[in-house]
Amino acid sequence: MTIRRQHRAFLAATSVLALAAGSAYGQSAAPGSAVVLDPVTVEGSAGGNGTLRKRLEAIPGGTALVTEEEQAGKPAVTIGDVLATVPGVVVQNFFGGNDQPRIQIRGSGLQQNPVERGILALQDGLPLNRADGSYIVGLANPRQAESTEIYRGYTSNRLGATVLGGAVNFVSPTGSSAPGVRFGIEGGSFGQFNTTAQAGGRAGTLDGLVQIQRGRRDGYRDHNQSERTSVDANVGAQLSDNVRTRFFAGYTDLSFDVPGPLTKQALGSDPRRVHTGPRVVGGVATEAGPNVVRDQPQRDARQFRVGNRTTATFGAHLFDAAVGYTHTDDTFRFPISSGIRKTEGGDVTVVGRYAYSPDQSQPLPLFETTVRYVVGSADRQDFLNRAGTQGPLLGQSKLDASTLSVHSGLNVPLGGGVTVSPGVTVAHATRDNDDTFPGARRPTIAYNPMNPMLALPAGSIPAGDTSYSRSYTGISPSLGLTWKPAPDHTVYGAVSRGFEPPTHDDLIATVNGTPNSSPGRPNPASPATVSAAYRTPDLKAQTATTVEAGWRGRLGPAMLDAGTYYSWVKNELLSLRDVTGAPLGAVNADRTRHFGVELGVSAVLTDTLSGRVAYTFQDFRFEGDPLRGNNRLAGAPPHVVNAALRYDVTPAFFVQAEVDWRPGKTPVDNMNTVYADPFATVNLRASYDLNEHVSVYGEVRNLFDKTYASSTLIVDQASPTQAVYLPGDGRAVYAGLKAKF
Repeated sequence: MTIRRQHRAFLAATSVLALAAGSAYGQSAAPGSAVVLDPVTVEGSAGGNGTLRKRLEAIPGGTALVTEEEQAGKPAVTIGDVLATVPGVVVQNFFGGNDQPRIQIRGSGLQQNPVERGILALQDGLPLNRADGSYIVGLANPRQAESTEIYRGYTSNRLGATVLGGAVNFVSPTGSSAPGVRFGIEGGSFGQFNTTAQAGGRAGTLDGLVQIQRGRRDGYRDHNQSERTSVDANVGAQLSDNVRTRFFAGYTDLSFDVPGPLTKQALGSDPRRVHTGPRVVGGVATEAGPNVVRDQPQRDARQFRVGNRTTATFGAHLFDAAVGYTHTDDTFRFPISSGIRKTEGGDVTVVGRYAYSPDQSQPLPLFETTVRYVVGSADRQDFLNRAGTQGPLLGQSKLDASTLSVHSGLNVPLGGGVTVSPGVTVAHATRDNDDTFPGARRPTIAYNPMNPMLALPAGSIPAGDTSYSRSYTGISPSLGLTWKPAPDHTVYGAVSRGFEPPTHDDLIATVNGTPNSSPGRPNPASPATVSAAYRTPDLKAQTATTVEAGWRGRLGPAMLDAGTYYSWVKNELLSLRDVTGAPLGAVNADRTRHFGVELGVSAVLTDTLSGRVAYTFQDFRFEGDPLRGNNRLAGAPPHVVNAALRYDVTPAFFVQAEVDWRPGKTPVDNMNTVYADPFATVNLRASYDLNEHVSVYGEVRNLFDKTYASSTLIVDQASPTQAVYLPGDGRAVYAGLKAKF
C-alpha cells in the first residue's frame, strides 16, 4: 500500500462520515441493511461510494461511523476512545478504563449518576438496554467491535428507539469478514493488562467467529481495581439465494471499584486518594461526600446474551426479523446513603423490519417500517451498606417493564437531488413495581459523624408501600429533507418530535440518607425519626421538539460534517442529589432547551500528513424555572474538542498526536455555583508493522501529567467544599502486540 493510499484509509477511518468495510454492512442497523454472509467490498478511500456510507449520508440528520482502523496503535481501547472522534457525542470518564463513563448525546440522560438512560445501546442490532431503557455502559466492549454506528437524535427512531439522545450500534466481525486467527496482548501503567483472542472462518454457506477478551487494571487511584471478561460468538448461514441468518451469543463479567469523588483541594493535592467522608470542624460539617474507605463502593455485573437475525429479500422487498434474550445480574454497592442494590432478571426483544426499495440506485428504501418490542422482569433487593458489607434487607421489589415502538417512514425522491422523508413513531411503555418487602418496618443504620467508623444504635421506620403502575404513550412525527447539489455534498434539514419514558431507576430511589446514615435516617443520631426510605415520583415521559440542519461534503482534501440543532424539551428527567451527594430522586423539569453545534473535519494534508478535528458546542438551559431561572444544566461541558495529527514515517510506521480539550468551565450544580475547571490532555501513539502478520504499538496518555477532573457528580445545589470531582488518570504508558494469521 502506498503512503497516499494509507492516508486515504486513515481519512476514511477518522472522518465522521467514515466508510465501513466488510461486515459493517452485514450487521448494520442502518435503514434497508440486511444480514449478509459474503464480505461487502467497497472502496477504501474517503471519496468511495460504499453502500453503508451512502445510506448514512442520505439520512437527514446526525449520523456517523467509526471503524476499527481508527483505533490502530491505541492500546486499552475504551468507549471514550471510540466515540471521541464523533461530534455531538460526549464521553466523560468516571474511574478510568471501560467501567462507568458518562455518555450523553445531545444531553439525553446527562444528569444520571451513574448514567443508565438516554441512549439505545446495541450490539449487532440487538439491545444491551433492559426493557425499561436502562443499561450498564461497561457491558459494551468496543475492543471487540469491527465498527460502531452512531445515530444522533431522532435518526435513532428508525431503529425503534424511544430515547431523545440517539443510538450506538457496536458491529461484530464475522467469519467472512475476519477469517483466520488473531490474538493480542497489552500492558502498561496502573497495572493494566489485557489479552484478546479471535478465530473465524468460512466453510461453504456457513461462517463463524468467536472472540475472547480478558482485562484487569489496578487503577490510577486507591480503591480503583477493575476486571472484565467477555466471550462473544456468531454463526451465519446462507439458507437460500435470498434468505440469510446469523446467530449471536455473548457473556460479559464486569467488576470494578468505585473510588468516588474528591474535593477540589484534594484533587489538586493528591488525585490518587479517596474521600473519607465529611469533616466536622467546630461543630460544623464540611467537605461533604461519601466515605469510600468505610463503605467500599463497587459494582459487579454479569450479562448473558443470545439472539438471531434473519433476512429475506424478494426483489424490491426486504424482510428482516431479530429476536434476542439477555439475562443480567447486577450488584451495585453504593455508599451508605443509598445502600446495596441487587437486580437480576431477563429481557426479550423482538424486532421486525420491512423495506421496499424499487430503485436500487437510491441509498434509502422508498418505504420502511420497524416494529420493536421489549419485555422484561427483574427481582430487585436493597440492603443496607454496613461498612462495606451486606447489611439487613431494606427493600424488595418485582420490576416489570415493556416498551413497544412502531416506526414508519418514506424516502421520496423529488428530482434535482431532493429527497423528502416523512415519518412517524408510535411508542407505548409500561413500568410496574410490586413491593414484596416482607416486613412491617425497614431497618436503618448510622455512624457517628465525629467518629465515622463508630456505629450508632440501629433504628427502623414504617415500611410503607412502594408499588406503582405507570404507562406512557407517545406519538413522534418527523419530516426530513435532503438535497444533493453535487455528488460529494449533502444538505439536510429536519423537524421532529421525541419521546422518552422514565426507567425504573427514575421511578424508585432510596432517599433521606447522609454520608453517615442509611436511607430513611436523615439524622444519624436519631434512630426513631420517621422518614421515608424510598421516593416513587409519578413522573411524566420527557418529550422534545427539535429542528436541525447540516451539511456533509468534501472540499478539496478535506471532508466536513457540520450540523446544528435546537430542542424545546418538556418534562426533562433530572436525577438530583443534595449538598452531601445523597440522592434526592428524579424530577421532571418543566421546560428546558438544548442548543448544539456539531462539527467534524478530516483531511489529507500531504503525502505523509493527515489530521482530524471533532468539535461539539452545548448550551443546555432551564427556561424560566422558579428556582433555577435560565441556568445551564449541570454536567454539560460547553465546548468539547478532540483533534489528532498523524505522520506516516514509512508505509509500515506511523506516529500520531491527539489532544482532548475542554476549553470552558462545566457547571457541577444546576444552581451554577460550582464549576469544574477547563483542561487539555495530550496523547502520543505509534504503530509499527513488523510484517504482514505482526504489529507492535504503544501510547503515552496525558503526556504532561495534567491533574484534572475528567467528570463530576451532578447535584442540584453544590457546596464549594463538597467532594464532587472525579480525577482523570495521570500520565500513563501502554504497549501492545497484535498478530493475525
